[in-house]
Amino acid sequence: FSQLLNTVEEERRRLIQNADDVLITPLEKFRKEQIGAAKDVKKKFDKETEKYYSTLERHLNLSSKKKEAYLQEADTQIDKERQVFYDASLEYVFKIQEVQEKKKFEFVEPLLAFLQGLFTFYHEGYELAHEFEPYKQQLQFNLQNTRNNFVSTKQEVEKLMNRIRSADQDYKPPGQWTMEGFLFVQEKRPLGCTWTRHYCTYEKGSKTFTMINTENKSAGKQNGLVLSQPEKFHLKSCIRRKTDSIDKRFCFDIEVMERHGVMTLQALSESNRRLWLEAMDGKEPIYNLPVILSKKEETYLNDAGFNFVKKCIDLVEKRGINTMGLYRIGGVNSKVQKLRSTVFSSKAPVDVELDPDMWDNKTITSGLKNYLRCLSDPLMTFKLHKDFIMAVKSDDQNYRVCAVHALVHKLPEKNKEMLELLIKHLVTVSAENKSNLMTVSNLGVIFGPTLMRSQEETVAAMMNIKFQNIVVEILIENFDKIFHQPPDPNVPLPQPQSRPGSRRSRAICLTKGPRKPRSLYTPTLCLADAESDTLSSSRSSTPMGSMESLSSHSSEQNASSNPVSSRQKTGQNKLEVPRRMPLQLSNGPGIEVCVSSPESSSKEDAGRTDGESEDALSISSDNTTPRLSPAPKKAPHCHTDLKPAQLSRSLSPSLRSLLVSDSRRCR
Repeated sequence: FSQLLNTVEEERRRLIQNADDVLITPLEKFRKEQIGAAKDVKKKFDKETEKYYSTLERHLNLSSKKKEAYLQEADTQIDKERQVFYDASLEYVFKIQEVQEKKKFEFVEPLLAFLQGLFTFYHEGYELAHEFEPYKQQLQFNLQNTRNNFVSTKQEVEKLMNRIRSADQDYKPPGQWTMEGFLFVQEKRPLGCTWTRHYCTYEKGSKTFTMINTENKSAGKQNGLVLSQPEKFHLKSCIRRKTDSIDKRFCFDIEVMERHGVMTLQALSESNRRLWLEAMDGKEPIYNLPVILSKKEETYLNDAGFNFVKKCIDLVEKRGINTMGLYRIGGVNSKVQKLRSTVFSSKAPVDVELDPDMWDNKTITSGLKNYLRCLSDPLMTFKLHKDFIMAVKSDDQNYRVCAVHALVHKLPEKNKEMLELLIKHLVTVSAENKSNLMTVSNLGVIFGPTLMRSQEETVAAMMNIKFQNIVVEILIENFDKIFHQPPDPNVPLPQPQSRPGSRRSRAICLTKGPRKPRSLYTPTLCLADAESDTLSSSRSSTPMGSMESLSSHSSEQNASSNPVSSRQKTGQNKLEVPRRMPLQLSNGPGIEVCVSSPESSSKEDAGRTDGESEDALSISSDNTTPRLSPAPKKAPHCHTDLKPAQLSRSLSPSLRSLLVSDSRRCR
């Protein structure tokens, strides 16, 4: 293309250059010499005309009484002037005629020469086009093939994208290592510690663990990657790190033969940590029942707590109910902590009074929220958290109100009493929304995570925050019905969905079929599904809250769901004391784990996700034999309308069969 364009532009430059010599210069010369000379002759003619007619006018004005000699001399003079005028006229007419005749060839000839050059340019273009024709035809053919390949490739990639979306996001890719990926390694320093990113590999047969530091500033770089010498270790043990023992998430400890002590590693996610633990035959930490587990919540939901809440509400309603941004604008943290320590000090009286002059409105509201947020079990309890979420995910507005109504009456008496006290106050606050701008929706955003926070900080919990806000909105808008009327016994309470069976052992296998070969790239892909909490999306499940927030939530999809199996629920109730249970991981021999009741562990240790608890333990209430996992089930978000024949026709040969991570259990 560049050579063709250069040739065409070269001819165009030659045409423009010749145009000056062939067209512009001759026309300019004709204008100056011919047209300019005609203008000069015209000036002379005009001058002689003026002179002749002036002389003629004076001659005609002579009196007949003049002498005869004088008159004859005047006649002779006028004849001379007339002759000069005639000569100028003839010369002018001749020049005009000359210009008109010369214009016919001196003006047309340059135009003809220019057109000849222009035609030469066009002819050269035609010759180039004729020479370019075979290449153009081949190029058009290649373009059509490329377009067809693009369309078919795009369709295949879209199908693969849909399959990947329907599969669990974390899977073990094929390779020479049992597990590989990035991990952050804790390195001790004289002052604290640092976390350095390493690329780690693990080979299960030889128990070889290799780390490569990817953040070494002094190491050389190759293709933008920081390279350093790998460190090899032989694994002795691997144990998941308790959440309350470290401020980082997704951590686990390993012991190696080459080093003394424990190496703490941080995975990229919970599911990624689970894969590392399975590859290394990792164990769960041993949970010890705390000495004092009794009624931690009652240390908050006691008389001092109720008195504090009532005093805060009374002060807010008396002096700050119309404050703009009430409960949204926080107070100074040091003052809030001082207020809390003053009220809940062991030496403080139960019925402590709050000095209005000492504590400003922002400190009071922040202290109230801080008190509710610091309850070990939130006001609406972890036990009923998922039930409340499932209730407000319904499409039926009346059912949501009735379901929340029934669930509120299942709360412990103290929780229900405190909740009624708070919601009554929020109803009063929302009634003054014209001045304080705190509408029901705004209050829901503030108190939703405070009153019913999730027991775990997971992605599903983050996506359920909007449903927590909707629960608070329903409580505020239906306060009288929920707290002053008995619930309808005929309303069915929301039932948690059974989580789908384990899909870790399955891989996505594409059917074979004839297909016209094309020159496509042939990526090799193996997807081994990892068991994780599924985030399902349903068009028919539209999150809607109160009537005020109906429009803001009506267009949102049901972004998440955390199903809990009934078997697991009963299993939790029966785990009263620590027992040693055999643990069978997916890639290793059975090991023993000491398990206690969920109430005795930390947030992450006690309230693991369903996927984590089912992967780690399979416990029977009657004996200690390991229970087999149920048969894999299709996830609710998998597509079932694609026939194998339709898929096989559109798949490239390299994608017709995929490697599986575990050939013994591939279905």
